[in-house]
Amino acid sequence: MLKLFGLFSNNIGVDLGTANTVIYVEGKGVVLSEPSIVAVDVKTGKVIAVGKEAKEMLGKTPETIQTIRPLRDGVITDFEATRIMLSYFINKVVGGGILKPKPRVVIGVPSGVTQVEKRAVIDAAKSAGAREVYLIAEPMAAAIGAGLPIDEPVGNMIVDIGGGTTEIAVISLAGIVVSTSIRVAGDEMTEAVANYIKKKHHILIGEQTAERIKIELGSAVEEEEERVMEIKGRDITGLPKTITITNREITQALEDVISAIINAIKATLERTPPELASDIAERGITLAGGGSLLRNLDVRIHRETGIITRYCEDPITAVARGVGSILDKIHLIRRVSME
Repeated sequence: MLKLFGLFSNNIGVDLGTANTVIYVEGKGVVLSEPSIVAVDVKTGKVIAVGKEAKEMLGKTPETIQTIRPLRDGVITDFEATRIMLSYFINKVVGGGILKPKPRVVIGVPSGVTQVEKRAVIDAAKSAGAREVYLIAEPMAAAIGAGLPIDEPVGNMIVDIGGGTTEIAVISLAGIVVSTSIRVAGDEMTEAVANYIKKKHHILIGEQTAERIKIELGSAVEEEEERVMEIKGRDITGLPKTITITNREITQALEDVISAIINAIKATLERTPPELASDIAERGITLAGGGSLLRNLDVRIHRETGIITRYCEDPITAVARGVGSILDKIHLIRRVSME
């Protein structure tokens, strides 16, 4: 009977991100990656859509429908919407029904979260059906997902750039020796693009358009080859307008955000013990998280720090794979958890 229960006790690893929620199911791997967005009917309070379907509604809804991002800068700002979203995603990957087992859930959260924010995440997960909940700092989870030897007495530096936060940590002997968490990441890059186009070209664009521009034209260093993109927005008269922008403009738009991230990396290196700093100089810096995929970011960090910088395999799912890979290792979970 216990063996039979074990077959159905789908333990879950969750990267509860500001931009996307990624879920890893024990024995199956990453099974879900969807935007952390909920669409609600304002009049009835009924949830209309969650995840991808809700994101498609961004900027296109009538007054009766509100799209909510329940997390901001990596922490819960709308508890009820987070609970609904987690329940939806967990049911989607595990299934519903009376006999549905309550899973163990391990969640990656920013290293700088407060006790109140930790409690909100745990309560939301338990309300969504978790049997037990453990929280792991995102940089630790990303380091595990990246395959870094966290147990060894060597310095490993991970830079995890998500949607709401950039998490930087030096890890040795399964512990975080030095860390920095700043609320500047992918969302701020998208916002910087929209603000630049508003100031320079005097047109307003939506979040989805700004994100597409960031992905297609964005770069952390100025490129020799010029690339252009035609975009549509609304001008100051309120009428639709089409303009052409270049990759060099977007590089300029992103400069302040990139500088903030690099300054945080330098500040973390300055606080790193000399022995571990020499390990990092030899072993390099590892990048993870969707925000790290900005073109030439590894080149820029290497140029500014003098340390070889490389991407881990599939940066977007690194945190989810990290928490997922230790779901059956309760001793390791307890060792690296934030509780």
